[in-house]
Amino acid sequence: MDRAGIVPRIAQSWWAPGRVVTALRGTPERVLIVILMAAMLIFLVAQAPGHARAAHLDPSVPLEARMGGALLAVMFMMPLLAYALAELVAFLSRLTPWPVASQDSRLALFWALLAVAPAMLLSGLTEGFAGPGAALTLTRVVAGLGFLVIWGAGLRALTRKA
Repeated sequence: MDRAGIVPRIAQSWWAPGRVVTALRGTPERVLIVILMAAMLIFLVAQAPGHARAAHLDPSVPLEARMGGALLAVMFMMPLLAYALAELVAFLSRLTPWPVASQDSRLALFWALLAVAPAMLLSGLTEGFAGPGAALTLTRVVAGLGFLVIWGAGLRALTRKA
């Protein structure tokens, strides 16, 4: 790959996700865990402005309680769900002509989560400053579609023979 480092790879994932994920193939499991947890930490931070806004508008649930719940969900539950989803995709892919190995499935999913993290930060800021509306919907759609495209392109690139 012509660019090294995590930030250039995240940026490049938005226009050449298959190339980025292919270059990351063979990443050790311990690094995949770091990629996943970094994405989850950014997702947690991205939720803070929305929770702060909600706590300001409805003080019956304080910000600390809202962020505590988000911490439990994002840092403990989501990684377990991500591992389960990656394994399910790997299992189901064996029923198709394009099987993907479990580690490659984890790489594609975890990298897609990390690559979409900047869009999640933008969505979180939009939620905190503008609240519900067209701008928030647009940022969430961009983040969601970006995730699906990056994940799909990563899976497609990793199903090709090494």
